[in-house]
Amino acid sequence: MLYRRSHSKSFEAAVTAQGSLFRVGFLGAGRMATALAKGWLRGGLVAPEHVTAGDPLASARQTFEAETGLRCAENNREVVLRSDVLVLAVKPQSMSTLLAEIRPVLTAEHLILSIAAGITLRQLADGLGAGRRLSRIMPNTPCLIGASASAYSPGRTATFGDVALVDRLLNAVGRAFRLPEQLLDAVTGLSGSGPAFVYLIIEALSDGGVRMGLPRDVATVLAAQTVLGSAQMILETGSHPAVLKDMVASPGGTTIAGLHALERGNVRGSLMDAVEAATRRATELAQAGTDK
Repeated sequence: MLYRRSHSKSFEAAVTAQGSLFRVGFLGAGRMATALAKGWLRGGLVAPEHVTAGDPLASARQTFEAETGLRCAENNREVVLRSDVLVLAVKPQSMSTLLAEIRPVLTAEHLILSIAAGITLRQLADGLGAGRRLSRIMPNTPCLIGASASAYSPGRTATFGDVALVDRLLNAVGRAFRLPEQLLDAVTGLSGSGPAFVYLIIEALSDGGVRMGLPRDVATVLAAQTVLGSAQMILETGSHPAVLKDMVASPGGTTIAGLHALERGNVRGSLMDAVEAATRRATELAQAGTDK
């Protein structure tokens, strides 16, 4: 059983000492559920025997079990009954069906976390009933290696202990920010979809290296390590990216020539457009789920 508001003063200490006592259930066993499960197991936040998942697709169940070593059931209600914390990890278009399915077996003791892009706390409350303890969370797949960039927004009925637990779960697998709900679609567009954008950049840098004669394996590692090191420079120094960029770009040198080529190719505008397009799509998916 999760600690309620009356236990809020001792909640964080209790979770630290007894973190594996709460049971987690994933409803939907896709890539994000798999990444979160593996990340939380890797971080020692949950015990394997206290984690289950549910998915109607046999292929999804088999993949989840193979990659995590955890049990995955076909019946979502069975997962609800075996869990204290529920992670709703279905696609936005499938959310209304899932909410109707699990509503009869939910109790006041369940903390419900949704990772579905665009699905609002209001939609969740309407589908599950008033008074449910809810939080929207938006992690990204690098949580698998403890490097997630996440945000979350708790509902009004979430207790102090609920918020502390969500914060701990997400910060344990990366960095997380509590934000107003209206900003979560932007988080989806930036850090939720962002890994794919960065992979494209790494692939393109590697292609450039290969074009200039580097072996593919060397070019890919050099590109990936360059992105990793550059990101760490921003996070560890706190410097603005433009300042660090100017430190590399000496007058009349190689870097400024490359930056000129990027500006002519409108790379900056294209990346901004990508975040905007992904954000708008998150909103559209939520609307599509509502209209069904």
